[in-house]
Amino acid sequence: MKKHKLLSILLILVLLTGCTKQLKDEDGKIVKNNETGQTLPSNILCKPTDKDIVSLYNKTRENKIKDLDKKLKNDDITKSDYKKQKNSLMDISKLPSCNNFKVTSGKYEGIWTTLFIKPLAWIIIKFGELFKNYGVAVIIVTLIIRLILYPITKKAAKQSELLKLAQKDLNKIENKYKNKTDRDSMTLKSQEMMMIYKKYGINPMSGCIFGFLQIPLFLAFYESLYRLPALFEDKFLVFNMATTPISGMSHNNYLYLILPILVGIVTYFSFKLNSGASLDNGQEKQMKTMTNIMLVIILFTSFSMSTAIILYWITNSTFTIIQNLLVKRSK
Repeated sequence: MKKHKLLSILLILVLLTGCTKQLKDEDGKIVKNNETGQTLPSNILCKPTDKDIVSLYNKTRENKIKDLDKKLKNDDITKSDYKKQKNSLMDISKLPSCNNFKVTSGKYEGIWTTLFIKPLAWIIIKFGELFKNYGVAVIIVTLIIRLILYPITKKAAKQSELLKLAQKDLNKIENKYKNKTDRDSMTLKSQEMMMIYKKYGINPMSGCIFGFLQIPLFLAFYESLYRLPALFEDKFLVFNMATTPISGMSHNNYLYLILPILVGIVTYFSFKLNSGASLDNGQEKQMKTMTNIMLVIILFTSFSMSTAIILYWITNSTFTIIQNLLVKRSK
């Protein structure tokens, strides 16, 4: 129980700390790179080198300062508020270059950014420099993390397979106590189910561990990739790392359609390998419906994901597919 409480606390900490902020103009509208369609983050970790992107950041800052000057002149804000708001505006000239970025660079932004975002961003930069391509770096770093987590994820996959084997026995117990809701029946049902779990060597909570890990892992990758100018200025094959499929196709580059298709394929097979338990008709229909809904949501969401995030998703899902196939074969 202590382990599960700790995981819950870590998950809450992840969700409540650290946040990628979008760059907005003086009117509160989100600033975009017209070429790639990317929404620019206002809290980038290092200095961009692309002249157009640098110009967007500097122009946005200058316009905001002019707007603050106007408000101060009209007595719409106090001098102290003026100083606070002006000091809060990011000056990219003070940021380190991405090549010189360190884990300790920049101001303290909370536990999440300090322990997860910056170290992961630094690792991605170093692999990007090593392989001369940040797309390759994303793939390599994703594989390294999955290999480190392999003992945990393999155990979770094995538990899932054991649960499928035990499903027929579990269904019998469900049917046995289907119309019994009294306290004694519920207690007996729980005891019989625990005996089935013990028989097959199942730990009901072990399969949830990787689920807890997946959420912060995805968020950490998303923020690290989104806040690195060196990465979103690079290309992987013919794809700009910052461009989303919907933006690429809006510029008549329909090759970007390949990316959502690949996301759909790997997600489908990942879901398929995680299903297949012997459920009753009602449960099976419900499971299929939920899976199909999730697949459709992920597919549509992938059209607005940057190439960098899609590379992470495809690599991560492909690793999961191969791992589950190996577990099935060893069963």
